[in-house]
Amino acid sequence: MGHAAEPAAPSGRAAAPAGRGRAALPVEDRRADAEAQALRFPAGRASARPAAGPAARPAARPADEVPGRDGARDGVVSDRLADRLAERTAMARHRFWRRLGGTVATVAVLAGLGWAAFFSPLLALDPDQVRITGQGTTVDVEQVRDAVTAEAGVPLPRLDTVGLREEILGLNAVKNVRIERVWPDGLAVTLTSREPVAAVPESGGRFALMDADGVRVATAKEVPEGLPSIVVSLSDGDVGHRAMDAALAVLGALPARLASDISTVSAATQDDVRTTLSDGRVIRWGSGDDVELKTRVAQALLRAEPSARTIDVSSPALPVTN
Repeated sequence: MGHAAEPAAPSGRAAAPAGRGRAALPVEDRRADAEAQALRFPAGRASARPAAGPAARPAARPADEVPGRDGARDGVVSDRLADRLAERTAMARHRFWRRLGGTVATVAVLAGLGWAAFFSPLLALDPDQVRITGQGTTVDVEQVRDAVTAEAGVPLPRLDTVGLREEILGLNAVKNVRIERVWPDGLAVTLTSREPVAAVPESGGRFALMDADGVRVATAKEVPEGLPSIVVSLSDGDVGHRAMDAALAVLGALPARLASDISTVSAATQDDVRTTLSDGRVIRWGSGDDVELKTRVAQALLRAEPSARTIDVSSPALPVTN
């Protein structure tokens, strides 16, 4: 069935397009809207808004062209970045000063320790704190003490123990010396003395006291008690000197108990060393080799054959007694 015709649109207005919910604007309104669009979207930057269609939307604008919101956000970001940079700068400055302070403190401590070690009187050698041992019977202890106390007042770290040792070794009858620092202000001096093992007759009726190395350690007017005298002809040149060395080597290797019982030592050559005991018995040693083994054999024979007047251990594997 038919529909009644709709009434005509009023004069002066265009008919509304089909499907749109809003009526067409009057001419004056459209002109004003167009001018507003021209102001918002200049020519060449964006196209005019479509006249129709529900999906028509303004073109997206770059963030730097949108006024208000993005500008404020950029300002906030800039302020935060500046704050962080300032904070980092402050932290870096703090770390720098802290490290500098630590370095200065370390240098100051090391300088203080260096001064205390090398210049402070707290570590200076005190003569009353010097201990000397091992002087034996031949070393003049006062000479050793004088050499040490000459360094009084010198801080122990700066004390030249090598030079001091050389000085003490130059003293008579000193065979060896060990020097140890005793903190904070003392020294321990341990001597090894050259002890005489025999008295060698000299011209003028005096005796040279010799150690086992053939070093003269002292001179005496007579043979000291407990020391044997050596009868060796030094006029034979090298033969006599080698004989003397062999006799001293034998005496130096003997145990103290047996050595103290010897009255004289003779040696015609370096291979014919003989010792005479206080009771008149004679021990023939031969050379100065294997003295330790020869000594054990001789002591065993002295106990086993007390009546033997001569004990020959020049060949310790085949000893002879008579």
